[in-house]
Amino acid sequence: MFHSRLHLFSRLVISLTLAAGLALLAGSANAQDKRQNAPGEFDFYVLSLSWSPSFCEEAAERGGRSQIQCSGRPYAFVVHGLWPQYENGFPEYCQRPAPRLNRSIVSSMLDLMPAPGLIFNEWDKHGTCSGLEGRSYFETIRKARAAIKIPAEYLDLSQAKTVAPAEVEEAFIKANPGLSNAAVSVTCNRTRLSEVRICLSKDLQFRACDEIERRTCRRDQVTMPPIRGG
Repeated sequence: MFHSRLHLFSRLVISLTLAAGLALLAGSANAQDKRQNAPGEFDFYVLSLSWSPSFCEEAAERGGRSQIQCSGRPYAFVVHGLWPQYENGFPEYCQRPAPRLNRSIVSSMLDLMPAPGLIFNEWDKHGTCSGLEGRSYFETIRKARAAIKIPAEYLDLSQAKTVAPAEVEEAFIKANPGLSNAAVSVTCNRTRLSEVRICLSKDLQFRACDEIERRTCRRDQVTMPPIRGG
């Protein structure tokens, strides 16, 4: 009888513990949902600059259809996007369907983001979370990009270059007064440098971003393929 009561008591304790845990999770989810994916409700931006030669080599290896940015004039760093972020995590697809993006806006951005598909996708996934209308969002991208100076050694890379991710970070820090290690991160795949990501406040000032910095490339060295035509 004692063991039977003990077993029932143990099951009751487990049930109550699970219920309390589920309630806590639900409470956390509800707290997050108050802001999750609400347009304009975010903490800072990440400006993502993609090393186009790496993207093009990877696209060729996948054997997919030719990418627009991988033909025509040579590209170095191009804008992947300007992403609203929370201190932990990020919003996405904040309006479904996304407001229609005027094609004149798309045309005006091709010098920085050399593929219409990229521009439309960035608007749908990230731009709708900015709280800005289309033209203002892409004007903000242009302002953010204008605030960043690309280090001279990456402007006309004619031969493949082996670099340490920290070396690339330091080059950007040196070229951009006020930028610190806490505000920039380099990403990579198994062998190539992929992107440089820079954290900016809503008024486009450099700011620290621990979560982004933690995702930086951990490889000792990666390759930067040369600019096409180099």
